[in-house]
Amino acid sequence: MTTGSDEVAVQAAGSLEADTVRSLATPALLLDRERLDRNIGRLRDRTAAHGVVLRPHLKTAKSIDVARRAYPDEPGPITVSTLAEAEYFAAHGFTDITYGVGISPAAAARAMLLRRSGVDLKLLLDSPEQAQALGQAARDAGVTARAFIEIDCDGHRGGLTPRDPKLLDVAASMAAAGVGLAGILTHAGESYALHTPDALVAAAEHERTEAVAAADSLRAAGHDCSIVSAGSTPTAHFAEDLAGVTELRAGVYMFFDLVMHGVGVCRTDDIAISVLATVIGTKPEKGWILVDAGWMALSRDRGTAAQKVDQGYGLVCDIEGRVYNDLIVPSASQEHGILAMRPGSGRPLPDLPIGSKVRILPNHACATASQHEVYHVVSGNGGAIEARWPRIRGW
Repeated sequence: MTTGSDEVAVQAAGSLEADTVRSLATPALLLDRERLDRNIGRLRDRTAAHGVVLRPHLKTAKSIDVARRAYPDEPGPITVSTLAEAEYFAAHGFTDITYGVGISPAAAARAMLLRRSGVDLKLLLDSPEQAQALGQAARDAGVTARAFIEIDCDGHRGGLTPRDPKLLDVAASMAAAGVGLAGILTHAGESYALHTPDALVAAAEHERTEAVAAADSLRAAGHDCSIVSAGSTPTAHFAEDLAGVTELRAGVYMFFDLVMHGVGVCRTDDIAISVLATVIGTKPEKGWILVDAGWMALSRDRGTAAQKVDQGYGLVCDIEGRVYNDLIVPSASQEHGILAMRPGSGRPLPDLPIGSKVRILPNHACATASQHEVYHVVSGNGGAIEARWPRIRGW
């Protein structure tokens, strides 16, 4: 088994010595390195063909070892969603970082410590009040802050629309507070609710036109707007025209999940993470198989419940990662998962005696991975654990 300075041995009983999936204590988080590398290469090649910068969002991975698969030669531009992530990746040599969550006054002061250390940490805001607080935090730290104005392209979250008069007011407030305008940033979050190629192409084009319109408005008013940052995993994979966009952000694309499968962005055999679980009981009279992975291991995310195919708490595979058709986790408690056939399936329940191990594909890779402290790295259908990569947690 390979090791490295950033890999850790897992202290859970049975995991320290385990060198195969079969001998691994459960529940455990598996990461398929082959699928990870394939997913990373797919979007890297796509953005390169469009001539735009790819700024991976590492909120999903939260691991320097995963980041090094995206940047094997040297650190590159990244996005984070917590200051803990920014500090962690900065400590590993990443200096071009976008913090993609609206800044609070307390977070602004903490962020300026990274700016003072030489990290080009760019922040996000959409109000004059945030601009004033950020400017004060920068002055207190003796540095200059840079920030994006958040643009709302689809009503999914925060930000200003390109036609909102407040857009120019915020830019003026930034200038008055001494905060540099890095550019604009938008995220087509509503694309997660789509499921046809035509709809995804249209969402990507709408995201692009809204982002470019906001940048054009700022430039027309005399403001520099050098970066036009757009992206979500669905729109990044379906955009046909990126004229005017300078960079794309995406995060879950490295792992993919069942929500992305339901949207139509990936296949199930692109999903790179799974939760390894052990069968601990059966109730044939109810059509149930019980496993030792409940929502504490799988997360409570039920993102596929709103899609055409509800995958419960996850889709079940055999120990080598082959999907059992229609076998899902329809319900879960804290440490118990119930496996059953999808309603209306008609397929028989597979024969899984007590002690059998299964892999469960997640609804939402970010949420499921966040339940675990380490990735047990495997390669394809092989049973060897190649490495253990730690994850960071917290804010």
